[in-house]
Amino acid sequence: MTANTLQERVQRAVDELVASGRELGVQVAAYLHGELVVDACAGVADPGTGQPVTPDTPFFSFSSGKGMTATAVHVLAERGELDYDLRIADVWPEYARHGKGGTTLRHALTHSAGVPVLPAGITAEDFTDWQRMCAVVAGSEPLWEPGTAHGYHAWTYGWLVGETVRRATGRTLAQVLAEDVAEPLKVPGELFFGVPDDQQPRLAVLRDGNWSAVLEHISSAVPRLDLVAPPGVRPDAVLGSRPDVLRADVPAVGTMTARAAARMYAALIGEVDGVRLVSPERLAEMTAVAVQGPDWVFGADAPRTLGYALEAGGAMFGASGSGGSLAGAAPALGLSVAATKNLLTAGDDDPMEDLRALILEAVS
Repeated sequence: MTANTLQERVQRAVDELVASGRELGVQVAAYLHGELVVDACAGVADPGTGQPVTPDTPFFSFSSGKGMTATAVHVLAERGELDYDLRIADVWPEYARHGKGGTTLRHALTHSAGVPVLPAGITAEDFTDWQRMCAVVAGSEPLWEPGTAHGYHAWTYGWLVGETVRRATGRTLAQVLAEDVAEPLKVPGELFFGVPDDQQPRLAVLRDGNWSAVLEHISSAVPRLDLVAPPGVRPDAVLGSRPDVLRADVPAVGTMTARAAARMYAALIGEVDGVRLVSPERLAEMTAVAVQGPDWVFGADAPRTLGYALEAGGAMFGASGSGGSLAGAAPALGLSVAATKNLLTAGDDDPMEDLRALILEAVS
């Protein structure tokens, strides 16, 4: 299949999803061997105004942001500014409380640090206070000896990794992302942790499809979900639409365009317009399975690499977000794919997964 044919097939598919009402606004992008081969979008970014989705419309994409966090860490490690086996307490002494002195950055990246839980009464307002949230994480008592188990650190991942980076380098993750990832890749204004007030009018507006109902069902079936994402901070359209939360650096989540996310992953697995973010040796290390076995939160097997999940049946590494966003790469194929959307849904028939499968099949 030629690149033009693939672009046409994906564009037609997203047009049909919007026309049928299954989606509101969508972006899908893919790079193959460093070249943009899919850059499709359709629908409305803001149903209130009718503002259309364009390729440079950023979408708040929940845990797809974890992939940006991991990428920033690997870029710093590539430059010798960070080591995966750095003991967090060596740069963040307060973190040593409750026997956590041996916890490393590697443990944080692989969700094996043992501190996934947040206080039951935590609020969205708390999330806007970086120092408060870092104090909460530092004061947590680990549920297991770091490295002996793993469980999805749904929210705490961001402050755990982010404060370690800040203490070790003197820069925030947002600065690293902007200066060392977005700028060299020429996608300023398309990869964010905190979104400045003057940029927020550009964002797609989130709407709930069936996602909040699905979250309710998951929380009743998976009792530990409410421990890591208490009711006041569930990853839903209400939380993802708050200007104060959008403004705050919460590096467990992120805001992005599909084309910028796909470009970032493409520059991890190869060269994009002369830019390669990490060496082939580091790519092999950071994409190798680091932990596997039952996840403490969900119970099911959840193999992870250094900061990423294994997705698409293990063909890709990356991170997906609540309600349907996804981003990742298949190094063996030289392929990266990202999809963003603003109607939050979940179900057995996932349109974004279907589009990723279509692209994977086309280039395999």
